Amino acid sequence: MADSYTLSKEISMNYMTPFSRRLEFTTGKFDKTDLVQTRRLSDLKGLFADQEAEAALMQENPVLYEVFLAFDAPPEHGQLGYSTTVIYPGKVGDEYFMTKGHYHSKGECAELYTCLQGEGYLLMQTREGEVKAIHMTPGVAAYVPPYWGHSTMNVGKENFVFYACYPAEAGYDYGTIAEKGFASIIVERNGRAEVVANPTYK
Repeated sequence: MADSYTLSKEISMNYMTPFSRRLEFTTGKFDKTDLVQTRRLSDLKGLFADQEAEAALMQENPVLYEVFLAFDAPPEHGQLGYSTTVIYPGKVGDEYFMTKGHYHSKGECAELYTCLQGEGYLLMQTREGEVKAIHMTPGVAAYVPPYWGHSTMNVGKENFVFYACYPAEAGYDYGTIAEKGFASIIVERNGRAEVVANPTYK
C-alpha cells in the first residue's frame, strides 16, 4: 500500500539564516542597516499644496525624512520587509513635513506601522478618494489595509519615528500620488494639526 503521507520523501528547502537587529527606539536606527533612503524637499516637488511656500523653501532643500531598512529583503512571496522612518519637524507653508506617499504595486498587500517616538499622522486613501487619518503617538500600532495609499506626517516639534512591517513583494506605486495627490492634507490651524480638504487634489 502506498504511503499517502509520503513520509519517506525528502523535501529540499533553501533555508534562509535567521537573524536579528537591535533597534534604538528614540533614533529609529538599527545597529546594522543595509540601506538608508534620504528624501529632500526636491524629491517631493509638487506634492505640497502651497506651491509658493514650497518654491521658497526649495532654496534650502531640507531633508524631510530618512528610511532605515533592517535588511534588503528579497521581493519574494513569503518574505517580510521591515524598516523605520524618521520624519523631521517642519512645515511647508502650514502643511507638515510628510513622506512621499504611495500605493502598493501589489494592492492586496497590507502594512503595519507602529509609532516609536514623537507625534504624527498616518493618512490613508482609496483610489476613489475616501480618506482616513490616524493620530500616531508612541505605542500606537496602525494597520494599513490592502488597496489603501498611505503617507505620514510629523505634526510635533521633535522627530517622528515609526516602525513598518510589510510583504517584501508589495512594491511601490508613487506615480498615482504624484499625479493626483491626496484628497486631504494635514495642516497647522491655531497651533494644532487639522485634516482639511486638499485644494490641489485632482
